[in-house]
Amino acid sequence: MDNSNVDKSRRRFLTAAATVVGGAGAAAGAVPFIATMTPSAKTKAIGAPVEVDISKLKPGERMIEKWQGKPVWILRRTKEMLADIAAQDGAVSDPKSESSAQPEYAKNEYRAREDEFLVVIGICTHLGCSPSFVLKDSDNTPADNWKGGFFCPCHGSRFDLAGRVFKGVPAPTNLVIPPYKFITPSRLVIGDDSEAV
Repeated sequence: MDNSNVDKSRRRFLTAAATVVGGAGAAAGAVPFIATMTPSAKTKAIGAPVEVDISKLKPGERMIEKWQGKPVWILRRTKEMLADIAAQDGAVSDPKSESSAQPEYAKNEYRAREDEFLVVIGICTHLGCSPSFVLKDSDNTPADNWKGGFFCPCHGSRFDLAGRVFKGVPAPTNLVIPPYKFITPSRLVIGDDSEAV
């Protein structure tokens, strides 16, 4: 065979074109495969920080938000509620929150960044039930001299208005405080406490 008539530039062009088309096909075929490895929008949203507007929350009221599939309670406490928390140090198991789960900035008497606002995961630390919010002057208070707080009817665990567990109940620790920060006086982010205001 005589190779003297072979057009080498055309051969190079055809080889390059075949390589480009083959590479594009391989890349196009890999896209769906790679896409299955990235988390869905729903999955990302479950763990994503949640921004909450608390501007309409009045003193003594609680609102519930969802973060990571868990209920997060935001309670705006009155001055009377804060005084009642301080008066119950002797009745709770872990008054200084030394053996409970919370960020360092919530390791204080009120378990909060700002005394007025409690941000707590609304799941009992005993078996994962969701306690009820029971005010001081409610008809069905769970104990004598009840000053308000959270009551888990499943097994009788009680928590004060700082989420601190009372002595003698099944729950072993205080309610969990999630990471959070205030981005303005009327807005907070649950699930992110970096560079907090």
